[in-house]
Amino acid sequence: MNHFYLGVLLVFLSAAGFGLIPIFALYAYGGGASVTTLLFGRFALAAIFFLSYLLYKERKISVQRSQLKYLFLMGGVIYTLQSYLYLSSVKYIPASLAVLVFYIYPVFVAVLSSFLDKEELHKKIIFSIVLSLVGLTLVLGISFGDINLTGVMLAFGAGLVYSAYLVLGNRVVKETSAMVTSAFVCLSAATSIFVIGISTGALDFNLTREAWLAILGVALCCTVLAIFTLFRGIELIGSTKASILSMIEPLITIGFSAALFNERLSLLQMMGGVAVLAGAVLVISARDRSETTTKSVSPAKGAKIQKYKNF
Repeated sequence: MNHFYLGVLLVFLSAAGFGLIPIFALYAYGGGASVTTLLFGRFALAAIFFLSYLLYKERKISVQRSQLKYLFLMGGVIYTLQSYLYLSSVKYIPASLAVLVFYIYPVFVAVLSSFLDKEELHKKIIFSIVLSLVGLTLVLGISFGDINLTGVMLAFGAGLVYSAYLVLGNRVVKETSAMVTSAFVCLSAATSIFVIGISTGALDFNLTREAWLAILGVALCCTVLAIFTLFRGIELIGSTKASILSMIEPLITIGFSAALFNERLSLLQMMGGVAVLAGAVLVISARDRSETTTKSVSPAKGAKIQKYKNF
């Protein structure tokens, strides 16, 4: 198979895996799992697989001691918070709605980067931001109708926190390999969640078989397999193309939500969803174009942004 088409296929598989996260979460909740139990199972199992892979492949785990505190901050604090917010949102609003609200995050990344990294917000990026915001307004409805605002704010907060995670990752762990980063982010997230769960009594392992299978699915399909295929896809087709192709992730979530839970978006919401994703694609392509034409920006920067995407 041509390397390009193989890369496209791998990125699609990765996006499908990430898109199934809220679907597996709903099944886990139905089997008695709390958000804390689900997240601990996900990150603990993923960390075991990543660390085992590194030990098997490289015989050692190489990471600078100075980077450990940043990896813990990324996984144990920021990504843990983002995961709690996102997976809590699907308890209040349909998964199809949650994923579209969450996918406003490329807008936040562009805005944060303009403040922190002094990246220019030129006309195309500003247009993309406006397009995404108009789309989000259509998705939610001008009057919000019967939409649960708690769920919307949780998904919106998840997108905001995730953008901070991406920007931080781009700035502080430039010398750490993607796989090592994945392993330590998962390990630190699992550690933080375990401490939270023990201190609050939120960890409960008396679950149904359905819940355990859902947790296993989130860990293996939506985390380990999705990250492996994403990294390999990036190697074959590049980070910008991979970022754009990954925009099918919300479509996966929406499709499975409709098929399994009979969730339906209205025509206006679907139009808004298209606008949100189109805006996200334009933000990614515009930022990549501006980075490649600015001498002061490292040519690997786009890859580093994508490197931390979607655990």
